Amino acid sequence: MAYEFISYEKNGHVVTITIKRPEVRNALHPMANRELSAAFDAFAADPDAWVAIITGAGDKAFCAGNDLKYSAQHGMGDMQLGTGGFGGITARFDLFKPVIAAVNGLALGGGFEIALACDIIVAAEHATFGLPEPRVGLAALAGGMQRLPTMIPPKITMGMMLTGRPISAAEAQRWGIVNEVVPAPDLVGAAGRWAGAILECSPSSVRATKQVALQSQGLPLEEAMKKSYPLVGDLLRSEDMMEGVTAFAQKRKPEWKGK
Repeated sequence: MAYEFISYEKNGHVVTITIKRPEVRNALHPMANRELSAAFDAFAADPDAWVAIITGAGDKAFCAGNDLKYSAQHGMGDMQLGTGGFGGITARFDLFKPVIAAVNGLALGGGFEIALACDIIVAAEHATFGLPEPRVGLAALAGGMQRLPTMIPPKITMGMMLTGRPISAAEAQRWGIVNEVVPAPDLVGAAGRWAGAILECSPSSVRATKQVALQSQGLPLEEAMKKSYPLVGDLLRSEDMMEGVTAFAQKRKPEWKGK
């Protein structure tokens, strides 16, 4: 598929998806949302794509959320997002391949919600995060109101959500929202380093781990441990499992196939 508002690049097993609307701080209008949906569809369907990185073009913004100027001109009626919700990912609950957010500036509103929907967040030092929707008469309807309270203490969550106050990358890391904060020039390399560390692991194991971690949330421990997880069954029947055991015994690096 040809993209106008994003780019989709694959290097080995790593896909990089870049939002390319820097003139509006990478805010998303319906067309950009649909392209992101198609991009994550392509990533999910490609058996040779094991990790995705999502970032924004330029050095000012990861994504400033919904393009409110577009909405003011065209109305809120055309909000068809395609599969996966806002940004193609906030309501994509069946994607068990890991996704890394490389936050290169503002991550506000829907942009923050995209980052929260990712598994790992690496941020530039100047990045900021927030859910300012109440300040413009909206609400964080792409999972922010549900995800953020599960990640940080209740009073911090409510303080952010009820005032729309943004926080810095350093504060986000302090509260455990962000995995790593780096100087802006090092962001791409840091995201690639995290992707490389994931690729050292069996992709079958990684996907099973993500499925269990997500689908067991909120369950009592006994119920969570007794629950059936399809990707665990796939893992136990996989070539990767035997390759990992064999490589360990032979004292060599495993050669993963994702099968």
